[in-house]
Amino acid sequence: MEKTIAVMGSTGSIGTQTLDVVRRNPGIRVTGLSAGRNAALLEKQAREFLPEMIVIDKEEDAQDLRVRLADTPVKVASGMEGLIEMARLPSAEMLVGAIVGMIGIRPTLAAIEAGKDIAFANKETLVCAGHLIMPLVKEKKTALLPVDSEHSAIFQCMQVLRGRDEADPPLETIWLTASGGPFRGMCYEELKTKTAADALKHPNWSMGSKITVDSASMVNKGLEIIEARWLFDTAPEKIRVLIQPASIIHSMVEFTDGTVMAQLGAPDMRLPIQYALTYPERLPLQAGRLDFTAIRSITFENPDEETFKGLPLARQALAAGGTMPTVLNAANEEAVAFFLAGKIGFTGIYDIIEDAMAAHRPKENPSLEEILAVEAEVRGRIQAKY
Repeated sequence: MEKTIAVMGSTGSIGTQTLDVVRRNPGIRVTGLSAGRNAALLEKQAREFLPEMIVIDKEEDAQDLRVRLADTPVKVASGMEGLIEMARLPSAEMLVGAIVGMIGIRPTLAAIEAGKDIAFANKETLVCAGHLIMPLVKEKKTALLPVDSEHSAIFQCMQVLRGRDEADPPLETIWLTASGGPFRGMCYEELKTKTAADALKHPNWSMGSKITVDSASMVNKGLEIIEARWLFDTAPEKIRVLIQPASIIHSMVEFTDGTVMAQLGAPDMRLPIQYALTYPERLPLQAGRLDFTAIRSITFENPDEETFKGLPLARQALAAGGTMPTVLNAANEEAVAFFLAGKIGFTGIYDIIEDAMAAHRPKENPSLEEILAVEAEVRGRIQAKY
């Protein structure tokens, strides 16, 4: 197959795995790459893939890269303006949203406005601006293809039963599965003593530090509930979470006739990444395979929502609606940064989120400017306090 892509967040976990998929599929060509601070890796990627342009956060880093890459035709840009320019590149058919955080909202909207398909791993964009993203996707008739393993699993299950009229089959329940993270089975008092080193020891997945901490707190699964609500146009009460410790079942869909379909596979993010890049085709992938003869059992547990407050906090934010999911997300990003820096304990993440949500009165149907203003306000208040 032939496809051109721009990768937003190419030096992170999802971004580097996306480029690994590209290496294995010569028909996919990279025309744009972006990074936050990892200029050295971005330069290396630029030399390998020779995209039309690259983007880095700080202008001083961009100036340095222009000198380093002067022997190549690669254009170097910086900041949000650069991200938006890359998102709109006429040469790119698809934007891969592998960036972490709310910084992805504006370039994602710009890409959709320009008619690009989106391979979507930047869940914060849907969490905070789903009411802006989904109508625009429908208006522009673009594809929003999930890269998160759980949402890719749901998407794949629904494709199997999709009718000729392309209507979604009637859902009864979406089952989001979770491994439970490194602290599964612990009580709240035990969580108070856990360090960043403890939280980063995920039992199954290799991910970036922020999302790994989110997995440990279950905030990540809470964000996925909000993301699923928008992505699949599903009532929140139809989205449930199950702990499946082995990460064999990536998620399940239960239909109104009682049929349950699950997507199974090895815990390898290249699987959902490649499916999003090559959809509707399935191409060979040299990845791990499940050995069903070695699987003695697949167990399930209900999540402990009294201990892992990420889930009830997310449901509370979703129920409040408006700008409250932005508060949840912005407060969590600040809290995780403090935790990774050793400034707060693990349960301090929940405290910061609870305080921020309690102090906020949500505004309904916020514009992009209002979302970004609330984000700045929440971050400023937390930074001043801590």
